[in-house]
Amino acid sequence: MAASDTASRPIRTFKIPVREATPEALAPYGTVLGSLPEIPPLPINFYDGTVTVRKPAEFITDSPAEFTVCRLQPRPMTLEFLERHPRHTQAFLPLGGKPFIAVFAPPTPDNELPEIETLEAFEFDGTAGFMMHINTWHEFPFAVREDTDIVVVLSRDTNQALHDDNVIEGEAHGPDLDKRNLVARLGLRVELETD
Repeated sequence: MAASDTASRPIRTFKIPVREATPEALAPYGTVLGSLPEIPPLPINFYDGTVTVRKPAEFITDSPAEFTVCRLQPRPMTLEFLERHPRHTQAFLPLGGKPFIAVFAPPTPDNELPEIETLEAFEFDGTAGFMMHINTWHEFPFAVREDTDIVVVLSRDTNQALHDDNVIEGEAHGPDLDKRNLVARLGLRVELETD
């Protein structure tokens, strides 16, 4: 549906609470990337035991992986977009220990947006990152503080699809990206309820 199709519709508002990001709460959407003692260490034994190596998850992509550094500033806690990646497991890795908020919804069949009631918002404390399962719906993280730096690990295909010349009617699509505008498509504004 084009943005012009919803221009005359009233905008509805849906609110979701922000919860603490825990490995258990995030399991349906991906894997926490941090120092998790419950993950057994790999049998890599250099440096007289002073380095422990754990592998919490497998990064998957069918095009070259790219590491980008994004500096976030606080913005309104309102979802404008939802996106997903059918061919890679995107990761967010905070730098500097600053908290951020991320919103997720489970993968859906075919080309359907998720039911709004399935959206969940989580506040990360900045000490661990997160890698999403393939096709997990999400919005780009929200900064809680100014100058929040996050490394984003994503596929080259997705990075290319996000460039300005690929954006049509406020949305971006590509072989590994489906980024949709909620207000234009559904006449819906999703607000995050923080403490």
